[in-house]
Amino acid sequence: MHKLTKKRQGSDTSSGCSSLIELELSPQRNNSDLDESQLTKEESLKLRNQHYASVTSLFFRHDPLMIVKGKKQYMYDENGNQYLDCINNVAHVGHCHPAVTAAATQQISQLYTNCRYLNDNLSTYAHRITELFPQPLNVCFLTNSGSEANDLALQLARAHSGGTEVITLDAAYHGHTRSCMEISPYKWVDKVKDKPSYVHVASSPDVYGGKHADAENPAHEYAMDVKHIINNIKQDGKQLSSFIMESMQSCGGQILPPSGYMLEAFRHVHEAGGLCIADEVQVGFGRVGTHYWAFETQGALPDIVTIGKPMGNGHPISGVITSQKVAESFRKISDHYFNTFAGNPVSCAIGHAVLDVISDEKLLKHAEIVGNYALQGMQKLKEKHQLIGDVRGIGLFLGMELVKDRTKKTPATDEAYEILHRMKERFIIISVDGPNNNVLKFKPPMCFSKDNTDQLLQALDDVITNVSASDDSSSNKKSMEVPKVKRAVLVQ
Repeated sequence: MHKLTKKRQGSDTSSGCSSLIELELSPQRNNSDLDESQLTKEESLKLRNQHYASVTSLFFRHDPLMIVKGKKQYMYDENGNQYLDCINNVAHVGHCHPAVTAAATQQISQLYTNCRYLNDNLSTYAHRITELFPQPLNVCFLTNSGSEANDLALQLARAHSGGTEVITLDAAYHGHTRSCMEISPYKWVDKVKDKPSYVHVASSPDVYGGKHADAENPAHEYAMDVKHIINNIKQDGKQLSSFIMESMQSCGGQILPPSGYMLEAFRHVHEAGGLCIADEVQVGFGRVGTHYWAFETQGALPDIVTIGKPMGNGHPISGVITSQKVAESFRKISDHYFNTFAGNPVSCAIGHAVLDVISDEKLLKHAEIVGNYALQGMQKLKEKHQLIGDVRGIGLFLGMELVKDRTKKTPATDEAYEILHRMKERFIIISVDGPNNNVLKFKPPMCFSKDNTDQLLQALDDVITNVSASDDSSSNKKSMEVPKVKRAVLVQ
């Protein structure tokens, strides 16, 4: 029996010293690979609830998973149960990939320092990552998170354009810094109070349930929404700084813009003197299969691209890719850019390893093949189940929108959470998102296989059949953390 000693609030009156309590820890069961001193699930949850801010997100808050190990597309709980991970786009090349962990271990045992010193890892990684982009995007800044990358992108756009106004998309999510929250309608609780005056919201280019879904040319109509906002900005005597968009919206509901949308919207922005920022934090590094970057599927060329999540396979590294001209505009803000942890040799070694694995294991082609297979399977499920209103995706970026009826497209939110819970019971982890919390999201590690897809599709078929036949699909909604208020939706 192992013990955790911690201080108790208050003092022992007899000695004047802080008294101690001992929390007895139960030995681990059913998994010899785990550390003997591992807390039980109940003990870990108790300490988290006491000392970790309760506003932080926790999957299945009323019965959370205690994940203690990961390998490839699988995660393992404290009892050794294996879960199929269908949503972790951070562990891009697979949980704990040996090539990535080896690179991290080797470099951190040799040197960790900052980017103020010359180091081959930084120089070669900067060259290598920018080589993956079309010209003139040949310069990078390295950062530590998608939020940092998007914050820096906004600064660069303002400095280069001289403008202040930013156009974002409805249901967009760009991070948790103040500047990123301000341009992320997905995170707004109050659409009036949370929207700054410099932020302007264009319609999400949703071709299923969006504003122009039934238009003859939805790409043009959605791009014209951007044009109308630009005209309003000009009429107010203000200058556009940037238009920022996720190349494909993930938190917004796995939205793929209609073909031609980015080209036309970007043209309107450039004509107004603004810069176009493509947020590839969630969809980059080959997830779409056909291309390394999702914006390439549209044939568009942004001025700035932000990258992150999969870049370090779980290690915090991100970046901003742009042109020499835009990068030099930072001098209007400060005489130099420095970030304490960004560009360190450990992060760059890990970044190199991730690129190696993507190339060596041919993960783009794999994502294309498995993604097409999964999409076809989901389309067959749609033909069978009226609850499925739409399936969409490319590569290993897939979504399934659930509706109560296909004519009105009424969101089936309760049913979505019921499916989520029942999939967990089958040891398969998916997620629910979108403005109405009715889109099942699938963005697994890139090593996800056809066999995994068959397992996923069979489970979905069984679960949706049972949920569709159920009279009450809200009983288990509490098992997954659910927003207490409907997310703000605001379109100008």
